[in-house]
This record gives sequence, C-alpha cells and structure tokens, in this order.
Amino acid sequence: MADWAEYYRRLGGRGPSPLALRAAELASPPGVALDLGCGDGTETRFLLEQGWSVIAVDLEPAALELTRERTGDHSQLSTHQADLAEYEPPAADLILASASLPFVPPEHFGTLWTRLRAALNPQGLMAVHLFGDRDSWAHGDSAVGGMTFHQRAEAEALLEGLEILQLEEQEFDGSSGRGPKHWHRFSIIAGTHPRHSEPR
Repeated sequence: MADWAEYYRRLGGRGPSPLALRAAELASPPGVALDLGCGDGTETRFLLEQGWSVIAVDLEPAALELTRERTGDHSQLSTHQADLAEYEPPAADLILASASLPFVPPEHFGTLWTRLRAALNPQGLMAVHLFGDRDSWAHGDSAVGGMTFHQRAEAEALLEGLEILQLEEQEFDGSSGRGPKHWHRFSIIAGTHPRHSEPR
C-alpha cells in the first residue's frame, strides 16, 4: 500500500514539475486550470502564482488539506475530492495531470480521456504524464494492479486531432510512494488549436 502522505512530506520543498512549467509557458493568458491528482500542492501553488484559477482534484483528503495549507486558501483555489475514474471535469483552459492518470484503471481510462478532451476550451492545453509499458509497476513482482500503461503508439493515438507540442519519452530510476522504482513515462503537452510544435 502506498503511503502518499509520507511521500509528500519527503518531497517537501521541491519545485514545480518541468511539465507544469512548460505548460504554463505555452498556455497564455491564464484562465481556469484543473490540477488532477494535485498531491502535495506544488503545481497548484505555482499555477495560482502565475495568475490561474485552479481546481485541485485528488482522491486523498490529506493531499487536499496539504494543498490548501501550502496555498493559504487562495481566493482563486477550489478543491474537490474525487476518484478520477468517475470524475466529470468542468470546462478548462489547462488540464494538468502530473503522474495521476495512470492510476485510473484500464476499464475507465478511455471514458475519462474522452471527458478530459471534451472539457478543453478552445485554444486549451492538456499537459499529462502517461506511464509506459516498461515501467516497473507494469510487470513482474513489482506489478501494481488496476493501473493503465501505454506503448508509445497507444499514447500517440490518444492525441489524434490535437496539436502535439511535446511528447517526450523518459526512463529513469527514482522514488515513489511505494519505494524505489523504474519509471517509464511519457510527458505530453497537446493543444486544441494549431501552435508551433517543437521537435519530439
């Protein structure tokens, strides 16, 4: 069982993820952002500081409490406790999901993805992490049930019809709420209208 509260405490003082930094740089001007799986609140706080109105969503009450603490109950913040598998997202200009979508079971992932795409406002951006099939949680003794993993071609297929601004595939060893692991991750930023794409 993952102890995410302890994991968040160990991450104390970290900066916002490169995914959030790049998404905020590309998304202009600030509008309404969803931070799905807000965790320790670092990305939520960063987006608030950049002028966004943020809806922070997490299944864990401890995560939402920590997010509110770290943001001082900011006037442009709202928090929502929800299982992403059942979440009905409101319209948004930026949808940020840092390493949270893979925790949605395969039988619910497609429906949630459709909802997220439909929630994007015109000129909106989706910035998400997906886990690849070589992630240590995808197989063997370290496999974690009920998670969704993608091959690169499957990740690309999810983005059909969107303007892909970033699609980076990364593998590295690091820590997690379940201890050390090998990460295989796709860092994706895609938009609903043409922009200048970067090399992949």
